Amino acid sequence: MSSVSRWNWKSLLRWLPGVLISAIALYALIRLVHIQDFITAFKTASWQFILVVIFIQCTSTFVRGKAWQTILGNNVSWKQAFFGVCEGYLLNNIFPLRAGEIGRSIFVGRSSGLGTFHVLSTIVIERAFDIAMAAILLLVTLPLVIGLAWVKTVAVTALFLVVIGLFGLFLIARYKKNVSSWIEKISHRWGFVEKYIFPQMNKLLDGLSTLTQPVQFLLSLFWIALSWAMWVVMYDMLVWQMIPGAPIWKGAFVGSLLSLGVAIPSAPAALGVYEASMVAALVLVGGTESIALAYAILIHVLQFIVSGIFGVWGLIRDGQSFASLKLNLHLGQNEETQANIESKN
Repeated sequence: MSSVSRWNWKSLLRWLPGVLISAIALYALIRLVHIQDFITAFKTASWQFILVVIFIQCTSTFVRGKAWQTILGNNVSWKQAFFGVCEGYLLNNIFPLRAGEIGRSIFVGRSSGLGTFHVLSTIVIERAFDIAMAAILLLVTLPLVIGLAWVKTVAVTALFLVVIGLFGLFLIARYKKNVSSWIEKISHRWGFVEKYIFPQMNKLLDGLSTLTQPVQFLLSLFWIALSWAMWVVMYDMLVWQMIPGAPIWKGAFVGSLLSLGVAIPSAPAALGVYEASMVAALVLVGGTESIALAYAILIHVLQFIVSGIFGVWGLIRDGQSFASLKLNLHLGQNEETQANIESKN
C-alpha cells in the first residue's frame, strides 16, 4: 500500500468517530423539528439582530486575541495572537479533532520564534480557563433550570478537574528547574529523546510561566471573562428573540451548556453537535425545537462566515496554503520531521 493510501486511511479513521456523533445529533434534530415551523422561524430573524450578532462575534474575537496575547506574554504582538486565533477557528471548521489548536500553535510558534510546544502550552491554559468559565456559569444558573440535577455532577466534575489540572501545571511551572532536570536525566537514556524531545519539553514548561505570574494570570483571566461576557450578551439576545423579556441568566445558561456540548468530539465545525447543544439549551429555558434549531443554524453560519473571513485573511497574511496546512497538521508528515523543524526554531 502506498504512503498516500496509508495517510488517507488514517485520516478517514480519525474523522469517523466525530462524523458518527455529528450524524446522530443531526438525525435526532430532524426527528424533533417541524419543517414548517423551522422555515417560519428563519423569517422572524431581523437584519438588526443579524448585524448585532456579527458585531459581537467580531469584537469578541478581537478580545480573545488580546486574551491569548496576554497569556503568551510580550514576545507576541496582539496582531499575531489575533490572526492565530482566527486561523485556529478556520482550521477547526475544516479539519476534525480540534486541529486548529495544533495549527495556530505551529503558525504562531514559528512567527514568534517561541516554538510550537511553548505556544501549545498556552493554548492548554486558555482552554482550561474556558472550561472553568463554562462550568462556573452552569453551576450558577443550573438551580434556575428544572430537571437538570444530573448536569450539576458534570459541571462540578469539570470544574474540579480544571482546578486540579491548573494547580498541577502551576506546580510544574513553579518548580520548572527540578522538573527539567528530572526530564533531562531520563532523556540521556535515549538519543532521539535527548536530541529532539527534551528541547521541546523545555519550551512546553516555559509556556506555563503565566501561571506563576499573578499580574499576567489575572489579566489573562480578565480578558477571557470579557470575551465570555460578550458571548452571554449575544446568547441573551438570541433568547429574547424567542422569549421576549427573558432574564439574563438564560443567556448565560445557553452559552455555558453550548460550550461544554461542543467539547464532545464531532465532525469539523462541531456540525450537528453545535446545533443539538444549542437546541437542548434553548428548549430547557422555554424555547421550542423548531425555532431553536433555526436560530442555532443561523448563529453557527454567521460564526462560520466571520471566522472564515478573518482566518483566510490570516493565512494569506502568513503566506500559508491549504496544501501546506495538511503537511503541518501531520496529515502527511511524520513526527521526526516535525521535531527537526522545531529544533531549528
